Amino acid sequence: MTIPSSQRIFVDAVTKYCLVRKITVEVRSEGWLIVMRRGERRHLAFAYDVGLNSATAHQIANDKAATADVLQCSGVPCIPHTLFLGPKLAAYAPASGSWETMLRLLAEHPAGLVVKPNEGTSGDSVFRVTAKRALELAVGKILATYPSLAISPYVEVEDEVRVVLVDDLPVVVYSKERPFVIGDGRHSLLDLTLAATPAERRSTALPAVIAELSRAELDAIVPVGERRILNWRHNLDSDARPVLLEEGEDRRACIEIAIKAARAIGIRFGSIDVVRTDGAWRILEVNAGVKMEALSRSHPELVYAAYEAALDRVFAS
Repeated sequence: MTIPSSQRIFVDAVTKYCLVRKITVEVRSEGWLIVMRRGERRHLAFAYDVGLNSATAHQIANDKAATADVLQCSGVPCIPHTLFLGPKLAAYAPASGSWETMLRLLAEHPAGLVVKPNEGTSGDSVFRVTAKRALELAVGKILATYPSLAISPYVEVEDEVRVVLVDDLPVVVYSKERPFVIGDGRHSLLDLTLAATPAERRSTALPAVIAELSRAELDAIVPVGERRILNWRHNLDSDARPVLLEEGEDRRACIEIAIKAARAIGIRFGSIDVVRTDGAWRILEVNAGVKMEALSRSHPELVYAAYEAALDRVFAS
């Protein structure tokens, strides 16, 4: 999803940081490139990356399969991701082909698979599949746009937490609360969903709900007080809501495993997604570019503080 530069809090945060500290700042390329100068020194920020991470760490973090491989080698619990190359990279694909391996993964995981671009954010083109035909369609859709994809086993995620780190310092920690409705014993799930979804979000939020449920499930009356989750994804761009995680055992556990993941990959500034499955915390993804538009709508002060902490490291080095 492309966000106009006027709406990107990253640009605003970097610009304000520089103005307060008398650092010359120039915004270019529709806000995707920021040039900062202090004396003889010039520093660049691109997209959502302030430039603290090495090129290798950045590349690994943006590659879901590579991230999982590094974490597994480092003994950090994570959700496994298997890489599959598309036609554009066919010269590098195994001679045996990929389809048989995909089918074997599907057979090994009766709950289904999650198929997604190997690189990318915001939950775009992410599919849950439980059958051969659905797998074929998902693979075709992804490889029509992206050069490669990653497949992971579908697991029931009890909680998902994002930890934003700056050199092992947790500057923001929040859980992602998926959209839900509460039954009243009179209205169907579809009616409740329509009522709970703002008009401006219906064109993007409703298709995801409808795609996951049968017509009978949508038309069924939801009993009084019953809570129904509307989306299996925890992505903030899929209408999940950021909720700050209070001090306690869960917060400490998420920070601890996030720091281990960041150290394994060499990330100095990044956001780490931690999920709880079967009562245990595991790493889902690591992001080298820290995007916080959704969080800024409720906690802009934390977003500014996070970018400020990262930029302090940049200009202190």
